Amino acid sequence: MFRWLLIWSFFTLSLAASLLGERALPALSSSALTDLAKMRDSSKNLDASDPHSHLQKILIPRPPDTENSTLVRNYIVSTLRNLKWHIEEDSFIESTPYGPKNFTNVIATKDPEAPRRVVLSAHFDSKYFPFFPQNQFVGATDSAASCAMMLDIAETLDPLLDARAKRIEEGDLDPEEDEDAAETTLQLIFFDGEEAFRVWSDIDSIYGARHLAETWAAAYLPPHPKRRLLSPSTPTTQLSTIEHLVLLDLLGAAHPLVRSYFPDTAWLFDALVDAETRLRTAGILDAAVLGRSFFRPRSATDNSLGYMGDDHLPFLRRGVSVLHVIAEPFPSVWHTLGDDATVLDLPTLRAWNLIFRVFFAEYLGLRPESSKRDEPSPSKRHAPPVKKSDSELTRDSAFIPELQNTDCES
Repeated sequence: MFRWLLIWSFFTLSLAASLLGERALPALSSSALTDLAKMRDSSKNLDASDPHSHLQKILIPRPPDTENSTLVRNYIVSTLRNLKWHIEEDSFIESTPYGPKNFTNVIATKDPEAPRRVVLSAHFDSKYFPFFPQNQFVGATDSAASCAMMLDIAETLDPLLDARAKRIEEGDLDPEEDEDAAETTLQLIFFDGEEAFRVWSDIDSIYGARHLAETWAAAYLPPHPKRRLLSPSTPTTQLSTIEHLVLLDLLGAAHPLVRSYFPDTAWLFDALVDAETRLRTAGILDAAVLGRSFFRPRSATDNSLGYMGDDHLPFLRRGVSVLHVIAEPFPSVWHTLGDDATVLDLPTLRAWNLIFRVFFAEYLGLRPESSKRDEPSPSKRHAPPVKKSDSELTRDSAFIPELQNTDCES
């Protein structure tokens, strides 16, 4: 599934540099955090023992081009279609070590007419094994749990996105609200074919991500009156309207550790850390149960010399800004039959779910009911920024890495 890569850095024009970029996100009040946590049961859809949960519907062997893959894909589509989101199924045929295979990415967009989008993504396929019992691999952390969280986040934030759209339509945005940020929509991508069929390589891995990034890079869009942040001399593609791609993987086991991989999204990593800190401080997350923070502290000595291959790579190579949220070290059960429901920790899953609820609510300028009641003018994020390293301070605003394989096994 993965291979370690070295980045050989060079500076070039980044598509993401023409979008909104780094900014202060409005911090929800403590009461708004509580309301957001209570909007929907933050554990129910992530409970593998509940036959009606999203996780239970996804937690089956589901390699590409199988009946189970179709079952899971149809469940994802029907769940989001019930929310009246715009659904696109990106189907294609690609050669694999086992011959031609059918793949289908699922793309769900709250507002397809929005000028910009922030993408939340994960892969929904499980790794293919040719023989029993390995072919019963279900990939609980890899990445059934992430997909279940994405569905729950969409259901939770959907009414808040509707309320934001109504505020925009009625001209009722608060003076502190950024209209450009408020016109960014949420898009979910469920990638097919992330896993290698045999050994991870440039042609045997991330089938769906490679196809979608290439397709969107060549899909030019007509002028849009609200795409004023993009240079009029730069042709607009579907790819260039992505503000950030947030990729989830290997989440769900207890005591994860996640680090920041890219300087241009370090501020988004800090926003995740801040969301977790405030949820713990408010008593919504129980530190006694969860233990230490899920995040490795950033420091001025951080660098971006190494990271893991995953579905973000084809987008990163084309200039898309990426926030990679992946447990590292990997769960001990990675690519074994032990990566099943027993490795998932429900309090940890609930915590991730709430952290992402807060992160996307604040990124998108969403308002749980009590945020206006208690704080008419939302405060700016109060956490002090981490001091940047010299390499970050001198880097061009556009940074796209050149990638080189290492000999590590996928």
